[in-house]
Amino acid sequence: MTKQVFKVSHLSQLPEVASVLIGMLQKSPIMAFYGEMGAGKTTLIKEICHQLGITDQASSPTFSIVNEYADSKGNIIYHFDFYRITRLEEAFDIGYEYYFYSGFPCLIEWPEKIEQLLPKLFVKVSISTTDGHEGRLIEAEMPIT
Repeated sequence: MTKQVFKVSHLSQLPEVASVLIGMLQKSPIMAFYGEMGAGKTTLIKEICHQLGITDQASSPTFSIVNEYADSKGNIIYHFDFYRITRLEEAFDIGYEYYFYSGFPCLIEWPEKIEQLLPKLFVKVSISTTDGHEGRLIEAEMPIT
């Protein structure tokens, strides 16, 4: 695995992080975001979507589980939030396979809830708070193929 580590002390640094993560999507369209509640998973995903040309307001699909965004060219991005699921079967109920194997980017919050369903190759993004919750340490591991 190739690992990238970012120390972020201000939101103004997120565009650079998002740009590097977007480059990692070329190797695997599945990106799993790990981190505590409030760590910044949705905020980082919003920046990735912005850089990918999504004009819709990206928001966490906490209640719907998955949001679909499209850019002006019709390219699709799927944004998942598995926080509220209580059974693995709920991922089957929404047809996770269709999304995960579509070839389109899938940005997944709370992947630990469905980890055994993730494809073999995915980008793992871990976000943790630093500096008394003001800063963030973002680590991205990309599969080597």
